[in-house]
Amino acid sequence: MGRLVAGIDMGARSAKAVVIDEQGRILGHGIARMRPDFEGLARDVLARATEGAHATVDDVGYVATTGLGRYNVPFRDIQITDITAVARGAAHLFPGTRSVIDIGAQSTRAVRLLEGGRVKEFRSNDKCAAGAGGFAERAARYLEVRLEDIGDLSLRATSAQQISSVCAVFAESEIINLVTAGHAVEDIIRGIHDSLAQRAFQLVKRVGLEAEITFVGGMARQRGMRVALEGALGMGTNVPADPDMAAALGAALLGLARSARAQGDERAPAAKGGGEADRRKERAA
Repeated sequence: MGRLVAGIDMGARSAKAVVIDEQGRILGHGIARMRPDFEGLARDVLARATEGAHATVDDVGYVATTGLGRYNVPFRDIQITDITAVARGAAHLFPGTRSVIDIGAQSTRAVRLLEGGRVKEFRSNDKCAAGAGGFAERAARYLEVRLEDIGDLSLRATSAQQISSVCAVFAESEIINLVTAGHAVEDIIRGIHDSLAQRAFQLVKRVGLEAEITFVGGMARQRGMRVALEGALGMGTNVPADPDMAAALGAALLGLARSARAQGDERAPAAKGGGEADRRKERAA
């Protein structure tokens, strides 16, 4: 097995790791809930990713980190900003991507790309947690439903209830009032998804909406969120099989390119194949 490169995304809710080979092919990934021991957590998700790659941590020759806790991984070789990493990961998975929407636990971001996954412009939510996925997680606790169930519950809504507050505290009060008034959980959850979708749409408009659009981040795992977002956008989106791994993948690809340059290899291995769009074509063939 050749020299492997890892990308580790130290996010707000979880840490993710992706391991790739020298051709930029994804070999394995790992995820674990965030905890205070950042170094131990980073080593944990890296071990999970290498296990999935049928390798060991000793096979990893270069580590790139991204996310809020990217500076807290002492064994990193390079750190990369979230925006740069998620843009590169999305463009690798879907080479036609020109806009990226990333909704994670703490932030919602819209990014417009140049060819090759380079960032042209971006915007992030600045209205506190009501504009990001962490709000949906707290709402699930209030509504006494599992977070992994709210995506399907949202699709069962018959009368979506509007959540208008941009402040998480006031939005939570709205949810309590809706529950007290007897509104169905499904309708409240759809209102939450619609609220997040509208905030994401406003960010996309500010950077300039340009198709293709790729939707990544933990909230992209929820089918109801995808439906709400595509309704707000008025068009479909690309959603990878593991949308919360996009930033870790992008970090790994950028780390691979940096490692190759450091060794005097000017080739661009990270640009070669292996995208989600290619895999879908293979499955359809």
